[in-house]
Amino acid sequence: MVFSSSRAAAWVVLTALGWPVPSHAELSFEQATLLAREQAPVLAAQRSAVAGAQAAQPAATTLPDPRLSVGVDNLPLSGADRLSLTRDFMTMQRVGLMQEVPNRAKREARASAAQARVAREQAMLGLTRLAVQREAGLAWLAVYFAERRLGELKALDHENRVLLDTLGPRIAAGRAMPSDQLMAQQERLALADRRDDALRDVAKARASLRRWVGARADEPLAGEPPQPQVDAAAVRAGLHRHAELAPYDAARAMAQADADEAGAERRGDWAWELVYSRRGAQYGDMLSFQVSLDLPWQKGQRQQPQLLAKLREVDRVEAEREELLRRHREDLEGQLAELQALDAQHARLQSSGQALAAERVALAMASYQAGRGDLAAVLAARREAVETGLRLIELDLQRAALRVRLTTLNAEQ
Repeated sequence: MVFSSSRAAAWVVLTALGWPVPSHAELSFEQATLLAREQAPVLAAQRSAVAGAQAAQPAATTLPDPRLSVGVDNLPLSGADRLSLTRDFMTMQRVGLMQEVPNRAKREARASAAQARVAREQAMLGLTRLAVQREAGLAWLAVYFAERRLGELKALDHENRVLLDTLGPRIAAGRAMPSDQLMAQQERLALADRRDDALRDVAKARASLRRWVGARADEPLAGEPPQPQVDAAAVRAGLHRHAELAPYDAARAMAQADADEAGAERRGDWAWELVYSRRGAQYGDMLSFQVSLDLPWQKGQRQQPQLLAKLREVDRVEAEREELLRRHREDLEGQLAELQALDAQHARLQSSGQALAAERVALAMASYQAGRGDLAAVLAARREAVETGLRLIELDLQRAALRVRLTTLNAEQ
């Protein structure tokens, strides 16, 4: 059963509003990934990080706050005019306003750094979104194939019960040995252990899925696992867009902006100040204006070392990105080789292995029913057939998981 994207969106809305979900609801692979992308707290946290970086961006290009100064100049401390603000002509009540102005190159570097921070957080959001989609999909696959394994073991247990029911009359008729019943009972106990293990795996897989989709993880699964086609050449060609590489591009831009700001320190900043001075009523008021400039005269000992340190940071980010790219290229080649091997094993097991195992069971059962074989051979053949079926399920899981991983590598455009 495959749900359309609109129906999946409707389920998201119902869940978000807290409305009850019908008991007959089913959860498809597409719904699971969509719900995870809508509800995952880690995505909400990263969206807040993006919003915070965007909110802080305008402040990067804003001049520093002006500085207000209030004071008294030339206040007499002795004589007839002691502590008077108005009688001495040199005494002035002063109010000043000063504005520091970083040089243009520094302001542009700060603007570039703020823009790069936004880009980094957006890249991290894309990376997190892909990771959530991938992990939710893998959790859905784990539930799907764990339940398939449980179904295989339940079917074998049913066959074993049928066999046990027929052994009594066969033993009474002398067509089977009493030890056969003990052997079948031992097989039943072993199957019970394996069924318990399978139930545990289903519970653990459901718990993992619940992390991403909430209470809907308890619903029956709908539809089949996706079978996306993996074009090895296209995946290799798109490796430069790997989601984990995107933050490094922004990190390099941030490091370069810091280096540009350090380089701008060699030019120095400047500031202006406007001062209004008031004297006694018998004297005129005064207005002063001044401009101050930084004098970076020790560039070799102060600004240049700081610039070199920032440039080394740019080199470090580039080297880390290259190392990560090479590691992902190695991982990609390994995953492609693994997928090729799994596909070959699956095709061989599906085309020949299952048929041979079924034929072996049929022959062993026919020999046993004809009195020419023993029950041990039947049980061994059935056990081998079950192992073949379980191996096929495991191959299906590994192939589907690899395809999900290989199709969730690149950052969204």
